[in-house]
Amino acid sequence: MAELKAKQRKSMNKDVFAYVDKDGEGHLQLNDESHIRNAMARWNQTKFESPAKKEAARRKIVGAARKHKIDLSEGDKVNKRRSTKSAA
Repeated sequence: MAELKAKQRKSMNKDVFAYVDKDGEGHLQLNDESHIRNAMARWNQTKFESPAKKEAARRKIVGAARKHKIDLSEGDKVNKRRSTKSAA
C-alpha cells in the first residue's frame, strides 16, 4: 500500500472511508481490496466517537467486503454486529 501525503489524504472523497470523524478526518479506507482487508483488521483498534458510529463503520466495511467478494469468517470481529444501545 502506498503512503499518502497528508494533503492528498485530506483531498480524497470522504465516501471512500468507513468512518469520518467530527474533524472531517477519514479513517479506514475502502477504495480497493487491500484497503478493505486492512480496514477489517483495524476496525476494532480504531477509536470512534460513539458506538453508533462504530456500528455504521462496521456495516460499511462488511458491505465493501461483500462487494469485492472478500470472505468474512465467523471469527472476524468486524463480522459480528454490536448493539449500539448502552446498558442501563
